[in-house]
Amino acid sequence: MIPAPKTASPLMVYLAFAIVYVVWGSTYFFIQKALAGFPPFILGTFRFLVAGGLLMSWCALKGEQIFNRKNIKITAVGGILMLGLGNGIVIWVEQFIPSGLVAIMVASAAIWFVILDKPKWRENFKSQSTLAGLIIGFIGVILLFGEQMIHSFNSHQSTKQIIGMSLLVVGPIAWAGGSLYAKYKTDPDSSVTVNTAWQMIAAGLFFIPGSIFSSEYKTFQWSQVPLDAWLSIGYLIIFGSIAAFSAYVWLLKVRPATQVSTYAYVNPVVAILLSLGFTNEKITFIQIIGLFVILGSVLLINLVKYRTNAKVLIAEEELIIPKV
Repeated sequence: MIPAPKTASPLMVYLAFAIVYVVWGSTYFFIQKALAGFPPFILGTFRFLVAGGLLMSWCALKGEQIFNRKNIKITAVGGILMLGLGNGIVIWVEQFIPSGLVAIMVASAAIWFVILDKPKWRENFKSQSTLAGLIIGFIGVILLFGEQMIHSFNSHQSTKQIIGMSLLVVGPIAWAGGSLYAKYKTDPDSSVTVNTAWQMIAAGLFFIPGSIFSSEYKTFQWSQVPLDAWLSIGYLIIFGSIAAFSAYVWLLKVRPATQVSTYAYVNPVVAILLSLGFTNEKITFIQIIGLFVILGSVLLINLVKYRTNAKVLIAEEELIIPKV
C-alpha cells in the first residue's frame, strides 16, 4: 500500500495542476464528439468502467491492497457524487447545450467548494478577498445563465435546455460535495491510485440503471459507432479519467480544496477555445464578460493563500541567506 504524500514536490504540483487545467478543459469538447456515437449513459458506463478497470489492474500488478471495505464505501460515495452525478449531468446536458457554455456553467463548482468546506469556514469566510470572490463569482454565473435562459425560452428545445441548466446547478454542488467528502473521509495513508479506481468503478456502475431505464441498449449498436467517437472516448478514458482525475485526487490530498477548485475557472477557457476553433459554436459579448468576471473571482478567493505562500518563501529565504 502506497502512503499518501505528506509533502509534495512543487514541480509535481504544477504538473498536476497543468494536467487538470488543460486536459479537463478539453474533455467538454471530446464528450460532445463522443456523444455522436454513444448514448449518454452508455458513454458514462463504458468510460469509467474501462478507466477504473485499467487502474485497478495496474494496482493489482503492483501488489497494492485493493479490498478495504471501509475505504471502498467512502470512495464509492465520492465517486458517485463526483463522476456519477457531477460528470454524468455534464454528459447528459451536452446533448443539447454547447460544450463551451456547459464548461462555463460548471465553473460555479469553485464557489461551492468554499461554501461546503466546513472545516475551512473560519479561514475562508474571515477573508474579505474570499467573500468578494464569492460574490463576484455568483455575478459571473448570473451573467452567463441569464442570457442563455432568455435564449432558451425562444428556442424549440427550451424545455430540455431549461432542465439542463437546472441540472447544471446541481452538478457542481454534487462534485464539490463529493470531492470534500473524499478529501476528509478517505484514509490519508491509502493509495491514491486504488481510491481513484474504486471511484471510477462506482461511477460506471451508477450509470447502468440510467441506460436500462432509457432503453439505450435496445437501439445502440457497437458496430455503428463512428471512428471519431471511438477516438474521443479513448481520449476521455486515458487522459480525462486516468491522467487528469488521478492528478485531481492527488491534488486534493496535498493542497487546500479551494485552491484545487480553481480548475473550474480555467477549464471554460480551454473548452471555449476548442469550441470556437473546431465547431460552429459562438460565444456572445455578455458571456465573455461573465467569463472574465468569474475567472477574476478565483484570484480573490485564493488571494490570502497566495500572500501566505509568498510570506513563507520570504521567511525561508531569510533563514537560508545570512544577513551581513
